[in-house]
Amino acid sequence: MLLLVDAGNTRVKWAAVSTDSLGEPDTLGRWEASGSVAHAQVPELTSVWRALQIGHVILSNVAGQAMRDELGKALLSVLGLRPVPMEWFASEQQLGGIRNGYRHPALLGCDRFASMIGAHALFPGQPLIVATCGTATTVDAVTADGVFPGGMILPGLGVMAASLAKNTAQLPQVAENLAIANPFADHTEAAIVSGCISAQAGAIERAVAAHTLSQGVAEGAVQCILSGGAADLLAPHLSVPHRKVDNLVLLGLQTVAIHKKQC
Repeated sequence: MLLLVDAGNTRVKWAAVSTDSLGEPDTLGRWEASGSVAHAQVPELTSVWRALQIGHVILSNVAGQAMRDELGKALLSVLGLRPVPMEWFASEQQLGGIRNGYRHPALLGCDRFASMIGAHALFPGQPLIVATCGTATTVDAVTADGVFPGGMILPGLGVMAASLAKNTAQLPQVAENLAIANPFADHTEAAIVSGCISAQAGAIERAVAAHTLSQGVAEGAVQCILSGGAADLLAPHLSVPHRKVDNLVLLGLQTVAIHKKQC
C-alpha cells in the first residue's frame, strides 16, 4: 500500500493507494482509505495506519520541522524497523508532467508544485489557473503543455479579515464564515468580509484574464481550479467559470508515484 500525506498549515490529510492499481486508467483519486486530522491529532493516526500494510510513503510538508518530526515519529511507530521507502516530496525543475519555471525551482512551495501536478493530470492539455484558498491563497498558472511560468501569493481569506479587524481601530473581530449577499454591506463585519472576498476573487479573476491573454486563447478556455478550505466561500463570488477540486496535493503525489512507476 502507498501512503500519501499532505501536511498543510492547519491540517494533515492522507490517502492510501493500492500499489497494484497505480497507473491503471481512472485510478487517480480512487483511494483505499483516506482521512484528515488537525495537527494535534497526528499521533492518533498510528492506529489507523497500522492496518494498511504500508509499503511506501510519500509526504508533502509545509508545516515546518516540528510537524516533520511528528510525522516521522508516527511512521516509525507504525513501520518499526521495516525497510519501507519514505520520500519527502520537494519541488524540482521537472516532475509529474510539470516544468517548473520558478527562478529557483527548489524554492517553490512543495504543496503548490504538487497541486499543479494534480490539476494538470486531471485536466491535461488545458491552460489552468490553480487557486488554493487556505491560510494563504496561492494562484498559479499552468500552460496546456504543463509549464508553470509563475504565480501569486496573498493572505488567505481568514488571515486578511482577521488582520484588518485586529489592526483597524474599533473594528470587531470578523468571523471567516460570515456570509454576504451584497458586495455593498450595511454593517462593519459584512463590509470587511465583502472587501476581503472581493480582493480574493479579484486576484483569481485577474489571473485568469492575464493567462488567457498570455496564452492567446479564447475567453473561457482557461480552466480555473479552486481548492482549499475557503474555496466554498469564494466560489459563489467568482465571475469566471471554475471547478472545485479537493485534495489536489494528494492527487499530485499520486500522479508522481504513477509517473515513477511508468518510468
